[in-house]
Amino acid sequence: MSGRVNCLVNCLVAAAVAGYLASACSVHNQTPAANETMTMELTSAAFANGQPIPQKYTCQGSGVSPPLAWSNAPANAMSFALIADDPDAPMGTWVHWVLYDLPPTAKALAENTPRSPVLAEGAKQGLNDFKTTGYGGPCPPPGKAHRYFFKLYALDTTLTLKPGATKKELLQAMEGHILAEGQLMGKYQRR
Repeated sequence: MSGRVNCLVNCLVAAAVAGYLASACSVHNQTPAANETMTMELTSAAFANGQPIPQKYTCQGSGVSPPLAWSNAPANAMSFALIADDPDAPMGTWVHWVLYDLPPTAKALAENTPRSPVLAEGAKQGLNDFKTTGYGGPCPPPGKAHRYFFKLYALDTTLTLKPGATKKELLQAMEGHILAEGQLMGKYQRR
């Protein structure tokens, strides 16, 4: 009799484990949760992802901002923000551009975006690590190539930041409001 009970207990345990595993697998294969961040595509007509940034957009050229375009933005985005920085700088990450409150209808930034605190469509620009407003082009010390990350964020709100915010202030203001992100990386080597 005890052999039959043991067999019955083992069968019940095996069935319970199988049921649990099936349930866990079913949860794992569900669609992404509502709070997961989507991905946008961020591109430039001036350089491809992972490729050299033309000198025109650096301190060794005219230093104008590169053209940027994006797609696959969430339909419920209320604004966009952009941060461009260099994690390979000798003294830590160097911020090259802080831009926020781009309207939800925006799909691109033209080459040579003005360096004014407020742009025509209402977007605001913050301070870069050159202590200037708007875009500051790559200007690494001579030597190895540095990577420059252009990061675009789709937000579920319009931020209350005034013009001149820092990257740190922008990141704090965006916390909990990011719907989607896109990234483009270019390289520049100063000789």
